[in-house]
Amino acid sequence: MPLRPSRNAYPLSWRLLDGAERIAAFLWPRRFAKGLPYLMLLPALLLVGLLVLGLAAIGDSSLRTLDTATFLPSESWSLANYARAFTEPLFLNVALRSLGGAALVTLATLVLAFPYAYVMVRTGSAAWRKFLLIALFLPFFIGQVVRAYGWLIILGNQGLANEALALLGLGTQRLLFNYWAVLFGLVQYMLPFAVLMLAPALTAIPDEIEAAAGSLGADWVRTFTHVVLPMAKPGLVGAGLVVFTLSLTDFAVPAILGGGGQDFIANAIYDQFFRTSDQGLGSTLTLLLVLLGSTIVGAVFALFGAGTLSMRGSRR
Repeated sequence: MPLRPSRNAYPLSWRLLDGAERIAAFLWPRRFAKGLPYLMLLPALLLVGLLVLGLAAIGDSSLRTLDTATFLPSESWSLANYARAFTEPLFLNVALRSLGGAALVTLATLVLAFPYAYVMVRTGSAAWRKFLLIALFLPFFIGQVVRAYGWLIILGNQGLANEALALLGLGTQRLLFNYWAVLFGLVQYMLPFAVLMLAPALTAIPDEIEAAAGSLGADWVRTFTHVVLPMAKPGLVGAGLVVFTLSLTDFAVPAILGGGGQDFIANAIYDQFFRTSDQGLGSTLTLLLVLLGSTIVGAVFALFGAGTLSMRGSRR
């Protein structure tokens, strides 16, 4: 006598999946399988197309000057906005401040992020690794603006930092609304991104290589400088590139912690669009920022190769 199949032998969820596969096979037959990768690329192509259209509209606006009598863009094209962007001291100072600040933030962030990522990857304690991961991801649950306002409370004249300085007899210091406050806020904001970029590169470096260097007589400093750092170069370059571009284009931290006197390029673009209503000059600064960022990315790929962001440690 044959055994009767159990009701649980073929769960309902499996039947639903089989039904979904039949529907997918009907809507997309097997002869169309070669076109599936192109279909999956369609959303990305649509987004890129919208971006290109937006840049084309911005490019058209950048060639039109503002008529101060009517506050309307001119009907004819000219390079007047580009001439202003390259000749007026205000925009040159903003560009230099942004580039210098992004470079300093990148350097400081990498110096702080590398040991954090190294300890998180190499520690043998599961509890310590979990603690470091939780501490790393906690800032992502707090928005950038909220964090910047938190530093206003901590670094203000009546904040915790100045209260601690007063207890030490150093008096009240001006810790906000200056260039260093902006850089400090950007480093704190960019640190988790850098750690997340460095961790995979460090994970790809086998522990045995460091042990082999030690067995050959290399101390920890030589092992770190001649083995770990060269092999972690893809992660360092990738993290540096991400931190630099994000810092260069940041808006919230310079606006809040800079107090309006330490603007970056994004703040200058905002002012032209929404305060002076000069969309032509704002579009010009936008295109120049895109060109600057693209040039930096292209230079990095030319120097280190397009595989820099693959997050695989170098085995050379």
